[in-house]
Amino acid sequence: MRSMKVHDYMNRHPVKFTREMPVETAVAMLIAASQSGGPVVDDDKQVIGFLSEQDCLAMMLEGTYHKEQSATVADCMSNEVVTVNSDMAILDLAQELGNKRPKVYPVVDYAKQLVGVISRTDVLRAIDLHLRDSYANH
Repeated sequence: MRSMKVHDYMNRHPVKFTREMPVETAVAMLIAASQSGGPVVDDDKQVIGFLSEQDCLAMMLEGTYHKEQSATVADCMSNEVVTVNSDMAILDLAQELGNKRPKVYPVVDYAKQLVGVISRTDVLRAIDLHLRDSYANH
């Protein structure tokens, strides 16, 4: 049977941001990576925020996006971040996803350092693979 832990299905090389990064740079990175959002980390790789496409859209619509003084990630990121541990069971995470939670979770190790991200699509893929294995073995 396949492992059903977050670390087996997470993206180990996610787009991540710093507080000081210009929003324009962050938007370009999100678009290039086809990621709907990403964690904001400090110098110790600790997750201190989350920047979503929604946050970027709000900033762009506000009109500060192209003014001379650029907005930074810190100006529009969410400080409320739900992280998951890399050893968490995929099925436990899937149950949490049903409660209108974020679409992307930063994944941290026991030192609370960023080790990746996991999305709803990643969770769906993991459960699909598990179910396929179950049917193939019957």
